[in-house]
Amino acid sequence: MAAATSALQERLMAALFDAPLPPLESVPDLHGLGLSAADLFDWIDTQLTSRVLDVHSRELQAMGESFYTIGSAGHEGNAAIAAALKPTDMAFLHYRSGAFFIQRQKQLPGSTPIYDMLLSFAASADDPISHGRHKVLGSKNLFVPPQTSTIASHLPKAAGMAHSIGLTKRLSVTGEVPSDSVVVCSLGDASANHSTAQGAINATCWAAYQNVPMPIIFVCEDNGIGISTKTPHGWIEAGFRQRPGLHYIACDGRNVLDIYRAAQEAERIARKRRQPVFLHMKCVRLYGHAGSDAEMTYLSKEQIAHNELHDPLRTSLALLEAYEIADRETMRGYLDALFARVRAVGREAIKRPKLADAAAVMASITPERPAKPLPPSLNPAQRAALFSHEKHNLGKPQTLNKLLNWALLDLMAQYPNTVMMGEDIGKKGGVYGVTSRLIQQFGPNRVINTLLDEQSILGMAIGCAHNGLLPIPEIQFLAYVHNAEDQIRGEAATLSFFSSGQFTNPMVIRIAGLAYQRGFGGHFHNDNSFAVFRDLPGVILVCPSNGESAAKLLREAVRLADEQKRVVIFLEPIALYNQKDLCEPGDGKWSFAYPAPEERIAFGEVSSFTMDEARIADITIVTYGNGYYLSRQAEEVLRGDGIHVKVVDLHWLHPLPMDALITSIGDSRRVLIVDECRETGSVSEELWTRLQEQDFAGKLGRLCADDSFIPLAKAAYHVLPAKEAIVSAARAMVKGAIG
Repeated sequence: MAAATSALQERLMAALFDAPLPPLESVPDLHGLGLSAADLFDWIDTQLTSRVLDVHSRELQAMGESFYTIGSAGHEGNAAIAAALKPTDMAFLHYRSGAFFIQRQKQLPGSTPIYDMLLSFAASADDPISHGRHKVLGSKNLFVPPQTSTIASHLPKAAGMAHSIGLTKRLSVTGEVPSDSVVVCSLGDASANHSTAQGAINATCWAAYQNVPMPIIFVCEDNGIGISTKTPHGWIEAGFRQRPGLHYIACDGRNVLDIYRAAQEAERIARKRRQPVFLHMKCVRLYGHAGSDAEMTYLSKEQIAHNELHDPLRTSLALLEAYEIADRETMRGYLDALFARVRAVGREAIKRPKLADAAAVMASITPERPAKPLPPSLNPAQRAALFSHEKHNLGKPQTLNKLLNWALLDLMAQYPNTVMMGEDIGKKGGVYGVTSRLIQQFGPNRVINTLLDEQSILGMAIGCAHNGLLPIPEIQFLAYVHNAEDQIRGEAATLSFFSSGQFTNPMVIRIAGLAYQRGFGGHFHNDNSFAVFRDLPGVILVCPSNGESAAKLLREAVRLADEQKRVVIFLEPIALYNQKDLCEPGDGKWSFAYPAPEERIAFGEVSSFTMDEARIADITIVTYGNGYYLSRQAEEVLRGDGIHVKVVDLHWLHPLPMDALITSIGDSRRVLIVDECRETGSVSEELWTRLQEQDFAGKLGRLCADDSFIPLAKAAYHVLPAKEAIVSAARAMVKGAIG
């Protein structure tokens, strides 16, 4: 490995200093471009630094000291894009944008780009952005959130960030970036084919076509290949040149001056006209996909040689000679010295400490943040005006959807930086009326009707959160989130972890879901699987069972997002939205009074129902959502049998509120877990395990849905827990103990 790496350096030196340099098609006047000789030399220094870091990363890998070798070789011209932009323009960078990042670091006095990059390669705890958790390009001070995506999943949030810049201005909210900022987002030609990239660019065009300000530059670093799969010649240009609402600009990625020309034009359109640009940078990829990639297995020697002939560093050296800034012999010595300097810094970087233990690794998942006062609620006169359209309903018990709507009214008034986004949430008020009249109260800048694309809805939320807003996105049905789950899993959930808590994207994601919908819609609308959320470190999952708990939990969810910068999934049981009664038609036992605005159910707190708190329950039923509703029905039947039941509503499904649950179970020696989701992969599995780990010595039972998709009509009830099944299971567990 060491010899091969040395050969790589020798190969580079031969390509730059022994072979004839490429002819230049033109040598424009530098002053006419607004540049000096020092500017050009500075960019070329950045290009060379990026290349030497790539080579040294592979040298360190051979020593077992570097753990990331996907480099920027062949893409170094993106340094000129950084030079064309302001350091306050937020940048979501592709992993081959190393030269861009180095050039931006130069714009911040006191930066140490070589040392920082080597700390990142070496997975050192001193790495300024991730503290050794990943090799990422990122800096809080430089407005570069770290990306770990290889499939362009950062594009939706980049589009969301671009949308948020005008939004904060219209809402008079102070954002994280200046109001004239643009967003730059780089991607590869291969990942441009991914549905996430296509969806994000489509959403950007959809908004721009309607004259919504979208100041974003998508930089496609097109090297013609994705690992080993070639991009068809002309494919990127054909796909993006004629997109409605999108400006297309191409440039020669081998020539920093042509890149700068194109970047200046892109910046002008994005900053002055607030319109999106697709900047197509045609470049080459050198040294394979990564250190472990043997490109000779899929590229011929002639193809590899052709790519090396088009190395952008060769064109840069030709520019230095053409402008008589430096000759090749001077640059040979310069590059030798740069290699020596990088290696010297590398020797120090690999000595720096690594993450010491699991606690250190996990410290940035949910760092505890200082408590802060809640924003003031409206005064009585203001609330009366806010709820004037509901004055005939105030004071009367209401259903889940109505009390959620009221809670949102209060919260959006209390938190002026909240914004909602989702399909049909505007004048329609959502499919189930939960967002009814919110747009009339708060306007279309805070209640935003989106296109039908869950990736873009969540990306908009993440991007808005980057800019100081508090998003409450809505996903119309639980099953619809699965095509966009990586926006939660790979983007929202990981940001604090990979940035050491420096970047966050707090939000409350409202999702309508779960089953029992009286035959409506089949499995796409009766979806009882949310396992996708339950293994996400740091993400909170909460599920109410009635209007009272929903209002209190939603308030706590917003507090957690605002104060603790958490990502909260708020799962709303569709079947209970309009449920008024519990056991008999007209009994009104599932309609509740609206709790006062200051009332909340604290994070990790459970609720319980029992007819006699002083008496030890014969059996405790632990459940949530529809299961709590059905278990309350079962409790009335069991009470008639003389069985004393406590029903515990978990509320918090991830992480599970085990301390509060154990306290609520108390001395009860029988626990029946009722889980409306599937037997495999459901909350009940974790509850069972954790109760055993807590040394629960009593009898445990479990009642779940079958491992089935939910069919249409009454057939759905064949595979879901029912009141009768709960009664039967409870009776069996206490058989012989009563009477």
